[in-house]
Amino acid sequence: MLRIPGWWIADYAYAAHWQVRAFFSRLDPIELTTGHLRPVVVLPGVYETWRFLQPLAQALHDRGHPVHVVEALGSNRRPVAEAAAEVADYLEEHDLEDVVLAAHSKGGLVGKYAMTLGGSARRIRSMVAVASPFAGSLYARWLPLPTLSIFSPRDPTILALARERSVDERIVSVFGAFDPHIPEGSRLPGAKNVELDTGGHFRVLADPRVIGELVALSE
Repeated sequence: MLRIPGWWIADYAYAAHWQVRAFFSRLDPIELTTGHLRPVVVLPGVYETWRFLQPLAQALHDRGHPVHVVEALGSNRRPVAEAAAEVADYLEEHDLEDVVLAAHSKGGLVGKYAMTLGGSARRIRSMVAVASPFAGSLYARWLPLPTLSIFSPRDPTILALARERSVDERIVSVFGAFDPHIPEGSRLPGAKNVELDTGGHFRVLADPRVIGELVALSE
């Protein structure tokens, strides 16, 4: 228990650092789309743009993967179904096949939804979801903003995704031992669940196991 306050502080320090870096980043996402290995599409969490995941995207690109971002998602504040439709449209427009999704937080919900859509389902091979609220978060019950209240465990989309189990075996859920945003945790029945020996909602993105799981799925 003594480690939890330290994890909490480190988590928000990480988030603040990379939000600032994301704001000032001028990397053109088209530069990431070159590569000879399996394509990866990154899906950020709520209030995050793809640039928050730039360290992950850059690491995958450096290994030879073409990395795609769905800029239409913006800061990912739209309903999950609408965001998933944007992902499906992007895959169709760019004719991407055998794709691996690299998702953070809400991005994991968007990714799972996209894996069940008729048009995009056949184009998506698998997904690594980091700190995703597959069972929702009880904190969302007390948040009045629609952007955040959708994470309630009673939200229709959360419940529908929980019932949809056909794609779970193609998902790797990576999460910390403690998550200040998701007290329920991110364990997903039927998926490969990887619990890290650390805590946080954001800084777990930097754990080497995340890259390891993505590389393993992308081979």
